Amino acid sequence: MTSSSTPPQQSALLALQRATHATLQILTAELVDLDLTASEINAMAILADGHGRTISELGTAAGTRPTTLTSVLDRLERRGHITRGTRPGDRRVVVIGLTSSGRLAADTIRQTLAEVEARALGGLPAEAIADFHTVLRALAEVSS
Repeated sequence: MTSSSTPPQQSALLALQRATHATLQILTAELVDLDLTASEINAMAILADGHGRTISELGTAAGTRPTTLTSVLDRLERRGHITRGTRPGDRRVVVIGLTSSGRLAADTIRQTLAEVEARALGGLPAEAIADFHTVLRALAEVSS
């Protein structure tokens, strides 16, 4: 039992969930002109490096099942932001890539992510940020 002057230990998972929701609200507000959902922003941010990915690879990078990505990718394709092509040497493998409009949107997303991250984490020591990434990897590994 804790005394009334000692706050109960905060759940890291609940704190992460609150931070995730707050971050998504900030990103969707700052990227409102792109008219993208949080899931679409996530997919575009991953593809922003210019490397095409299979649906499975994109799902792994996004922390989402490939079946969940199908509707996200359908919407992005309808908007002209992505293409679905085949992998050279294996036409059975579908590779997701960005179109020119997709690259512009993805660049905007990456820039906005960097700005939000700098505002949020800019005053923290590098060691604290490294420790934060260690915690995130541990949490991600539990789900895989």
